[in-house]
Amino acid sequence: MSQSLASIQAPIAFEMKEFEKKFRQLMKSKVLLLDKIMGYIVKRKGKQMRPMFVFLSAGVSGKISESTYRGASLIELLHTATLVHDDVVDDANYRRGFFSINALWKNKIAVLVGDYLLSRGLLLSVDHGDFDLLRLVSQAVREMSEGELLQMEKAKKLDITESIYFDIIRQKTASLISSCCGVGAISGGADEKSIAQMTLFGEKIGMAFQIKDDLFDYGSTKIGKPLGIDIKEKKMTLPLIYSLKEASSNDQKRIKRIVKNNNSRNKNVQQVIAFVKESGGIDYAHQVMGRYVDEALQILDEFDDSTYKDSLKQMVEYTISRNR
Repeated sequence: MSQSLASIQAPIAFEMKEFEKKFRQLMKSKVLLLDKIMGYIVKRKGKQMRPMFVFLSAGVSGKISESTYRGASLIELLHTATLVHDDVVDDANYRRGFFSINALWKNKIAVLVGDYLLSRGLLLSVDHGDFDLLRLVSQAVREMSEGELLQMEKAKKLDITESIYFDIIRQKTASLISSCCGVGAISGGADEKSIAQMTLFGEKIGMAFQIKDDLFDYGSTKIGKPLGIDIKEKKMTLPLIYSLKEASSNDQKRIKRIVKNNNSRNKNVQQVIAFVKESGGIDYAHQVMGRYVDEALQILDEFDDSTYKDSLKQMVEYTISRNR
């Protein structure tokens, strides 16, 4: 774990250790193959930002409880299920530097593992009567699916406007972080107003997080060479959408033609990246990201000062300053 994430985690270090134990226990199965795969999933966990959002949100708006652990587990189970299915859909062999489930055990098993994770999450909530948590997380999973499908639909025509782009990233990315913060607040016993504020806070951070992700495609001093992956996959992100809107009709046609037909050749991808940089698309995306961050911090300012609040502020900073 990076130094910055370790310091952010300080107020909830004990809870995160306990959560890992509880989550590992939750992933056990009597079916040997399934148990082996569950062990592999637990081992390759990432930065654990989602559970951190849950615990910090519970702390800032109320009190961390057993329900908070279940809420964090529910989000991890349902989110992991969507990732396992995503890797099948994308035919991806790697996830966070590890082999994906479908790469090691093939698609049939990966789909069934995703279904199993989904059912574990649903049962965890139903068995404990956590219906308010389940409703919030289920809405996020629905929105994530809708966002992915909307993006696929629009990729064919390359006709994404800024407002459609914001709809896509709100559904695809922000809805999950929003549900983390909402689940934290609900589990902490917060009132309706605080739950709504924390849910909105999570949405603002999620929007900023995705715009930062989109900017990685165009490179930076820290990352070095631009990636151009979104361009190759015909994904219209904010820097490109803005640049096309500001461009002459000839430039619009030329760039759209490259993205649509010749996007696999590196030379052409670099042309698109150069066009976006010259058109001010990168600067514009940074401005919009900054706006979402400011709005998130304004919401946070309405809560009482605490170590949890300090850590959430650091999480906001980490979201926009991370290298990947």
